[in-house]
Amino acid sequence: FSHTVIGSFGLFGVIGALAATRAGQWADRGYAQHTSLAALLILLLAWWPLSLMTYSLWALVIGIVLLDLGGQALHVTNQSMIFRTRPEAHSRLVGLYMLFYAVGSGVGAISTTATYAYAGWLGVCSLGACVSLLALLFWWRTMKL
Repeated sequence: FSHTVIGSFGLFGVIGALAATRAGQWADRGYAQHTSLAALLILLLAWWPLSLMTYSLWALVIGIVLLDLGGQALHVTNQSMIFRTRPEAHSRLVGLYMLFYAVGSGVGAISTTATYAYAGWLGVCSLGACVSLLALLFWWRTMKL
């Protein structure tokens, strides 16, 4: 791909940032659980076009946009719900949330690398879809609508 095409991927990141803003507004209005559900469904859906990236650059773009959109919305919504539980412990909650976020990222990177070595790109997409589905099932099991 050309430098222009590669650089244009950064522009698609704006969509995730705008989604995060909107998700935060919805969470603040009391729609955090519904926003979480939508974000988790978007994350699950994102793996389908990503699995088709070898056939189309647009599939990759759509998958990345969906992954970013769902991830940003879920991140902001999670923070909103967590911080409302104990406002007096805001800094401790931020620290713990980010600790688990970083640990999860590390575990995700290790498992993705191992999966790619064993099963290739489709294996990675399957792993991502499975993790997204598990997160959705966890949400369903613990939801408070």
